[in-house]
Amino acid sequence: MSSVTPKQQIDLTGLKCPLPVLKARRAIKDLGAGDVLEVWADDPAAQLDFPHFCETSGHELIMAESRETDQGLRLVFQIKVMSS
Repeated sequence: MSSVTPKQQIDLTGLKCPLPVLKARRAIKDLGAGDVLEVWADDPAAQLDFPHFCETSGHELIMAESRETDQGLRLVFQIKVMSS
């Protein structure tokens, strides 16, 4: 998966399932088709939740990776909005 410059980035670290996906869904409503939303999370369930969310909502998961930061492990997802 490749990384692109996101139109919007949201940090959802500290939130547990289902809040990261629900907040991402809300953020997508403010974006247009083709825009990219980048989500930072630390809930291990997000590794399953975001691919499932994209599959069921019609958006494209263009990047999913783990990054080590000063605050610990972060999961980073980039979602291309297919329609808002």
